[in-house]
Amino acid sequence: MKRKLFAFDIDGTMLDSNKKALDSTREALQKLRAQGHLVTIATGRSRFMAQEVIVDLGFTNYVLCNGAAAFLDHEQYYQNLLDQEELNRFSREVEKHEFGLAYVGLDEVKKNNQHRSKEIIEAMDSINFSEPEYDKEFHKENDVYQALAFYDESSEGLFTNNFSKFRFVRWHPQSVDIVPRNGSKAATLLNLADRVGIQHEDIIAFGDGENDREMLREVGIGVAMGNALPHIQKEAKLVTDTNDNDGIWKALKELRAI
Repeated sequence: MKRKLFAFDIDGTMLDSNKKALDSTREALQKLRAQGHLVTIATGRSRFMAQEVIVDLGFTNYVLCNGAAAFLDHEQYYQNLLDQEELNRFSREVEKHEFGLAYVGLDEVKKNNQHRSKEIIEAMDSINFSEPEYDKEFHKENDVYQALAFYDESSEGLFTNNFSKFRFVRWHPQSVDIVPRNGSKAATLLNLADRVGIQHEDIIAFGDGENDREMLREVGIGVAMGNALPHIQKEAKLVTDTNDNDGIWKALKELRAI
């Protein structure tokens, strides 16, 4: 059997609405591994935020921070950090508008200011994490893979076109990911496939969110979850059932992968 690369988003894809992995998802992952395929996470989460899932579901390969970091057999082989000068300028602009901002490293996340605590708590609670601690100097002393800004869609125009080195991806009504413009889950997955000798048409990726759009569009087979918004589903070659109703298992069965 030809070896393929299977990539799975975490939130809204591998995890159900209760933030748990279905038994069918666990069995599907085991079957793919038993066949010798490369199975990886592809998430917007950083390592410490994905660690519970990595351990619980037995992953040794993972693409993190929307493609800004990648690990193969638990060893990091790729990083794409936010530009420091651009990040400093962005931080100053966010402060002017009194929006919340947090910096994301591989193993911790820190708030840069004390604004918008309510919005930060609401967004972080949606992925089962608490409000980050405050450390205004974190970005000056640590590698920053992405940032989290806390504002709603009505304020997007203040930043989106003014920072050429950044890409803004909304992941919650109150928050956006800020990632390097030249990076994405898709780009890093294609790089991973090249690294291990898997053809791009043999990449199968599952996702549901705005940060999965390029991935679903650019891999061999993009599979959108039934709970994904319609414009995300349009990017995929296949739309499966929801994350609460065995969507991963059903898609892999339809693709005759398990």
